[in-house]
This record gives sequence, C-alpha cells and structure tokens, in this order.
Amino acid sequence: MLQFGLAKTISILAVVVIGLFLAMPNLFYERVERYNDAVRAEAAGKALTPEQQADKELWPSWLPSGIVNLGLDLRGGAYLLVEVQVEDVYGDIMDGIWPEVRDTLRKTAGVRTVRRQEAEKGELRVRIDNPDAVPAAISALSGLGGYRLDITDAGNGVISLKLAEEERRALDDRTVDQSLEKIRRRVDAAGTREPSIQRQGADRIVVQVPGLGSAEELKALIGKTAKLSFHPVIRAGSKGERVGPDELLLPEADTGEYLVVERAAVVGGEELVDAKPGFDRDGRPAVDFRFNAVGARKFGDYTRDNIGKRFAIVLDNEIISAPQIITHIPGGVGQITGRFTVQESNNLAILLRAGALPAGLRVLEERTVGPELGQDSVDSGRIASIIALVAVVIYMIASYGLFGIFASIALGANIGLIFGALSVLGATLTLPGIAGIVLTIGMAVDANVLIFERIREELRNTKGVARAIELGFTRALSAILDANITTLIAVVILYFVGSGPVSGFAVTLGIGVITSVFTAYYLTRLLMVAYLERTRARAITI
Repeated sequence: MLQFGLAKTISILAVVVIGLFLAMPNLFYERVERYNDAVRAEAAGKALTPEQQADKELWPSWLPSGIVNLGLDLRGGAYLLVEVQVEDVYGDIMDGIWPEVRDTLRKTAGVRTVRRQEAEKGELRVRIDNPDAVPAAISALSGLGGYRLDITDAGNGVISLKLAEEERRALDDRTVDQSLEKIRRRVDAAGTREPSIQRQGADRIVVQVPGLGSAEELKALIGKTAKLSFHPVIRAGSKGERVGPDELLLPEADTGEYLVVERAAVVGGEELVDAKPGFDRDGRPAVDFRFNAVGARKFGDYTRDNIGKRFAIVLDNEIISAPQIITHIPGGVGQITGRFTVQESNNLAILLRAGALPAGLRVLEERTVGPELGQDSVDSGRIASIIALVAVVIYMIASYGLFGIFASIALGANIGLIFGALSVLGATLTLPGIAGIVLTIGMAVDANVLIFERIREELRNTKGVARAIELGFTRALSAILDANITTLIAVVILYFVGSGPVSGFAVTLGIGVITSVFTAYYLTRLLMVAYLERTRARAITI
C-alpha cells in the first residue's frame, strides 16, 4: 500500500530529526571545538585556565557536541612517515642476556674465563679459555633468557648467540605495534586534536597531526627514543677512545666532554612510573621523576652503597646529568637537571611518562600543510559542494517539477544525515571525503530519477495516480538496491585495503550510500504521500 502507518511515519521523521540534530553542532564549529577542548582537559584532571572556563560556557552541556574532525589537508598540520629500526631491539636483547650468559658459563665445568667479544648488532660473541668445553657451554646456554636462540660454535673457543628467525619475526611485529602505541601516547599527551596514527606495511608508521605547527615539532615529540637509564661512572674519557665490551663511552650534553660508564644500567626507564616538569632549587627548569617499587629499591640500594661516587643519567645515549651521590636516596624519587628550557622540560616529561620507544625511528617522509592551504581546501570543497547541490536541485526541479522539490528536500536531509553520522562516529573529514560527499549528492538523486521515471511509465499505462506511485517505488527498489549494494562492496574493499585519504573517501561514500537509499526511497515517498493525502489529486505532472 502507498499509505504509511503512524509508527512508520514517526520512525522516518525521527531518524531525520535526530540525524539533523546530531549534525547541528557543525554549524557552530569553532565554538563547539573550543568547548570540547575544555571538557577534555577537565576530564583529564587538569586545572582549567580562565580561558578554558569561558570556553565551557560557549555551548550548553545538554546539546550534542560531536563534530566532524577536519583532516590534515583541511586544517593544516604535520605529516610523518617513519620506519621503525627493529634491528635496534636485537642489540638491546643481547646486552640484556649477557650477564645471565656470563654467570651461566662461569658455573659450567671446564669453561674457565669468560670474555665478551665485539660483534655485529644482534649477535653476542663469547670467548672461553677452554675450546674443549664449547659443547658443554652450548648445552648450558640452551633455553637461556626466555628467547629462542641460535647458538653455534664459531671456532677457537668462541660461541655465537643470535635470535632465531621465527623469534625475530615475532619480535619485529611486537616492536612495531609497541612503537605505534608509544607514539600515540606521546601525541595524545601533547593535547593535539584527533591525530591519525596508522601502521603501514611491515615496519612503517604514518603519523598525521592536524593543527600542529610543523613537521619539526612532530619530530621533536616522537623522534626521540626517550630511553632513560642510570649508569655507574667509571672514569673520564675522550672522544674516539676504545672501551671494553662491558663499558660505554658517552658524551655529556652540557659540556661535550666524554665519560666512560658501565654498560649495564642500575635502573632503567621501564621502572619509571611518573615524570613531570618542575624547577630545581635555583629556579631552573628540571624534570621530577618517581620509580616503581622495584626501581626504588635498586636506586636506593645503589645510592646507599656508592656515596661519593658519580652516576650518569643517560637519555638516548647522551649523558644529560652526572651528579655525585651525596647521600642515600630512598623512596625512588629524584630530579633530572640540565640546561633545559621550560618547553624542553615539559617535552621530556611527556616522553618519559609515555615510555621509551622500543626502537629508533627513521623519518622517510615529512610534510607540513599550512593552515592557509588547509583553509583553501575547505573553501574549495565548500564551493564544489554548493555548485553540485545547486546544479542537481535545478535539474530535478526542471525535470520533475513539484516532485523534484520533494527530491531536493530529501537530498538536503541526506547531507544532514551524513554529517550527523560522521559526527557520532568521530570520523575525520579529508579532501577525498568531501569528494565522497559530492559524489553522494549525484548518487542520491539517481535513485529518485529511477523512481520518477518508473512512475511516468506506470502513468502512461493509464493507472491511477496512487497506484502508479506505489508501483513506481516498488518496481524501482530492486534496481536501486542492486546499484547501491555493488557500490557498498567497492566501499568496503577501499576501506580495508586503502589507507589515509582512500579510507576517508570510503567512509563518507559508504555512509552516503546508506543515507541516500533511506532518504530517496522512504523520505521522498513520505513527502509524496503527504502531498496526495492533502490535495487528493487525481492527476499529476511528473
């Protein structure tokens, strides 16, 4: 039947009204965005500034505040493509298992003296004095350290340890995933809006941060490994000096001088539970830190047993401070001082709180999109959308008269529903996404054209107005569904196979396909039924 029941009418109108209600905050974009920033800051437990307090009053809390996020190409910001240096982790693992390897071999009968030799990154080479004991040593080392190792006899009493190939593959995957999460935590802690951080391929990560001033700022935020450790100082050194396998030669950040420190750290950054910017007793910027229970005990024991000696605070293979231990430091609380600016101390605290990257990052591509260029893209997209909308409306009214007006009303509702859905999903709108909306405008009226042409055909067959309209909608439905389902299949493939702008295009187009079918078939039909019931027309021109 052509008529709509009350429940169906209310359902259709409710969907349209709710969708437009959810899309409404986008009309007050800047005001709502500032309100959301203030609410997020308050939810994070931060004390609100007077400006943020004022921003909280810009929008009623009972109204929806979801808005469509603007992507990098529309807002401007920074883009980085980085490669995770997974090989760095191999060397760290070899350094980590060396003390256990050394102690195990010393307990093995017939081995005698154990010495570590220079080796490539990712390999641990150990020489023992008695070559005849190599088989027994290899047997003792099997299953050591919790890793699957390839342990071989390299000849002349030298044993080589490397990670097994399957262990490397699993480790590579974990390292990239951990790096992605650490990057996300750093970017989120900096208070940026809706960053996009995605894995690309086996060992690459794409980072897009809309609104950030430059790619250099982004590199400063995520480019540091932020690997913090505390090492005993052995002696002063000099640049280029050769040191033993159990030692490290590292430069001091402030003076440029070199110190020789023990390779094995007393405490590592993984035992850090908090770091925040502060000031030292002279009012200079510093970073206050706190260890967990295990780190606090190690740090306390070391400072108690080494009063009068120096220890080095090392960040990314650079000594940022090398104080002398004056007294026992219990409780696991300390302070890192250096020649920091306030901004540098704040960034360092963010990096330490987020945790060290498991491996270094190599920047493959960097790009900065200025806000002016982003605004140009927004303006161009807006103009393109308006031109497309006006052209379609003129065509529909010229071709179908009053029913073209009904289709145009449904088209406007369709655009509102798209923005309502994007706002609820928290989706990011990019320039290709705008292209998806413009394409949706054309696709939306395509369904109406099929319906109207079918109604014309039924009217030519001398059926009554109500019957012709009912058959027009019913018989056009299969063609509409076929066309849109095939489009949805392509959209799903684009979303899962593509990345970045392609995914953004797929999201807007996919939502547009669904809302187009709803508005073209149900809303347009509801408007036509309401018109016929009101006018009781016995003839129509379409």
